[in-house]
This record gives sequence, C-alpha cells and structure tokens, in this order.
Amino acid sequence: MTTYAQIQEAAAAIHAKSRPTVGVVLGSGLGAFAERLGAPTVIPYKRIPHFPVSSVAGHAGELVLGSLDGVDCAVMSGRVHYYEGYDVQQVTFPVRVLTALGVRALLVTNAAGAANPSYEPGDFMIITDHINLTGQNPLRGANDERLGPRFPDMSTAYPQKGRRALQDAAREVGISLHEGVYAGLAGPSYETPAEIRMLQRVGADAVGMSTVTEVIAAVHGGLTVAGLSVITNRAAGLGHAALSHDEVKEVGAKVQGVLCLLLAKAAVRLARAGEAKGV
Repeated sequence: MTTYAQIQEAAAAIHAKSRPTVGVVLGSGLGAFAERLGAPTVIPYKRIPHFPVSSVAGHAGELVLGSLDGVDCAVMSGRVHYYEGYDVQQVTFPVRVLTALGVRALLVTNAAGAANPSYEPGDFMIITDHINLTGQNPLRGANDERLGPRFPDMSTAYPQKGRRALQDAAREVGISLHEGVYAGLAGPSYETPAEIRMLQRVGADAVGMSTVTEVIAAVHGGLTVAGLSVITNRAAGLGHAALSHDEVKEVGAKVQGVLCLLLAKAAVRLARAGEAKGV
C-alpha cells in the first residue's frame, strides 16, 4: 500500500535537483526524447526511495530532469507495468511523485497495437479517451484526501487543452495525427484475434499494456493530461507477421526523430495549458 509519507520521501530526494512543471512518461523504445533536455540530471529509479524499477527491454529506468525552451521538465525514461509483478499502486507511484514535485501537466506516451485497421505502424494517435480493461484501479482502498478526491470525475481525463497541445505541435512539425480511444489490458501476452474484434466493437482504436492506471492517478491528483500512442504494429488478426516486442522497439527507433521533435514542442505547450483553467 503506497502511503503519502513514501511519496513525500521520494519527492524530497528529487526536490533539491529540480522543480519541474511538466512530466513526460516514455513508453517502450521511446526513450530518446530524454536526450533533448538541456542541462540534464539523470537519476536511476533505483536511487529514488520506494521507486519501482522496470525490467522490460526498451525502458531505461531513469528519471531525467532538465529544461525545454525554459520549461522545467521531468521525464520518465521508461515505466513499470502491472504484468511485471508490481501492484497497481506501485505502477502509479511515479505519477504520484511527479505530482508531489509540483508537476501540473503530464504527457503520457505508449507503444500500441492498431485495432483500427486504417492505422499503420509508425502512425501517431492522440488519445481522446481510454477503456480500462486491466481489472485494476489505483484508487481502490482507503482514500487519502491529500492526494485527491474519493470519486474523481474521468469524463475529461484527456481534456481538450491537452489534445490541442499535441495538435498544435504536430502542425508545427508538419505531421498528421490520428485521434482515437486507447484500450489498456493487463498483459503480458498479446491479445487474440477474437479479443481484438471485441475491442473494435466497443470502440477501441489502439491497444496496449500501460497508461490507463497512470492517467487515473494523474486525474486524481489534478493534473492536465495529454496522451500519445505510437502505433508500432497491427493488432492480432490484422496483420500477417507474428507479434513481438522486437517489432515494437524497431518501429519506435524508426520514428524517434520526428517523435522527439513532436514531444518537445507538445511538452512546452502542455506546461502552459496546465497553468490555465478549464478544459
């Protein structure tokens, strides 16, 4: 059970190094963005009290503190997942710590499979909403009002101002983005073709094994959220190749140049959006 004291202890270990206003969570194979930060301070997760450490290839397991165009950022280069054996409160602990550091906006990314047949590997999708099919919720149990309300409203989990930050950044970079619904499952096995057909029927455009519980914790803590999926493969039944994590990392590497530019511009815009009122 994550406690308020543990969150504050972890935040205190970081506070002396930076007081970021925007956080970025990087998914599988997307860690190159952290290298764009000016005057970076790199803190391995294992050096932060109570911080979970990723065991998945493509996740560096480092918190990188630095600046982008004068905006102080905290970048999670890699995340942990429920399927690694962590409980959902451990999975969302880093988001709690970012909130305690003073982050007001969170840009969360992931590598995802395309359930929408019009999506191609290498495409990007702004998350407009999510479907939590992990069977887990980080708010289960006693609620600590210092962290957020007992019953947070999820109707604008991905608010318009967060989506606009990504849209405006994409226009500046000169690329187009899909907009769609992300379905989060527990993993680690990939979905069956029948499961993908079910997800299509309930409105999912992309599917992955992360993000949804992190966003619940972020909304609970009052953060402005923007979500971006990097489409790394066609989901089961929509392509001919066997699904593999190597493919996820390969596609992530191919798009990392334009992705880093997009995230850099979006993070600055999101920091400003996090300071504004309304959706």
